[in-house]
Amino acid sequence: QVQLVESGGGLVQAGGSLRLSCAASRTTVSVSLKIMGWYRQAPGKQRELVALIRNDDTTWYAGAVKGRFTISRDNAKNTVYLQMNSLKPEDTATYYCNTVINPLPYWGQGTQVTVSS
Repeated sequence: QVQLVESGGGLVQAGGSLRLSCAASRTTVSVSLKIMGWYRQAPGKQRELVALIRNDDTTWYAGAVKGRFTISRDNAKNTVYLQMNSLKPEDTATYYCNTVINPLPYWGQGTQVTVSS
């Protein structure tokens, strides 16, 4: 069974920070060996990729979050993080952790981030 569990969402004022966590089942997913991504989806909008980390530790960020968000992993905890700084109201969305075990994508349940103005 593949399991990804996000946590760390909540309410925050504009300009504030949150750190999201994605804990993966070690028996099925080793985050050190996989490309792990963070996506977000606001109501009525498409789900979009905001950050990813590859198995060689290189990263990618969407232009809307670049310079504000940082993706990282803790291999000992088998957990991927998304540090979100300088949050804006437009960052409000449900955030999902994702990986692909070919050929299937796997998703967590999502964690809600709400940024007030």
